[in-house]
Amino acid sequence: MGKANDNQTPRSPLSEIYLAGGCFWGTEHYFKQIEGVVETEVGYANGIIDHPTYEQVCTDKTRFAETVRVAYDPTVVSLEFLLNLYFDAIDPVSVNQQGHDKGTQYRTGIYYVDKKDLPTIEKAYAEEQKKYKEPLAVEKQPLENFYRAEEYHQDYLDKNPDGYCHLPLSLFEHARKAKDSKKQG
Repeated sequence: MGKANDNQTPRSPLSEIYLAGGCFWGTEHYFKQIEGVVETEVGYANGIIDHPTYEQVCTDKTRFAETVRVAYDPTVVSLEFLLNLYFDAIDPVSVNQQGHDKGTQYRTGIYYVDKKDLPTIEKAYAEEQKKYKEPLAVEKQPLENFYRAEEYHQDYLDKNPDGYCHLPLSLFEHARKAKDSKKQG
């Protein structure tokens, strides 16, 4: 007798990108809506201490940014498409603030784990910069470290549908309807 998954097509290897877009509750929920995003996880990226707590990150002394790890299937959605949707969800010229959330932990950033992603990141960044006179405040850096946030932060808006979110509800619908036309058959 065969295994239950003998007839299933093997899943393509996932790619990942780490995106900081202000409060990670709404940012995670936004990316979860996008076809081709397979899993998300909220945490703290590119800081200076080991295993930070939320309370430590909120002091502005740890240099961490609230960040979402986005694991996606590159056969369904491209990094370029994800970055374009990312820029739709942030104010890219705001320094250390998104919506009403203020502090270094709310800065914006694109943190990559694969150097091959850098040309795509640079291209998306340059295209976004054309829309503004002031320089973008979005960091573009390799991921130095990432610590998973406490469990109550994971999938926060699924657990608390009426919970705080700096993003307008219309943005979630925008993400749900977005299709990467270059990946559609």
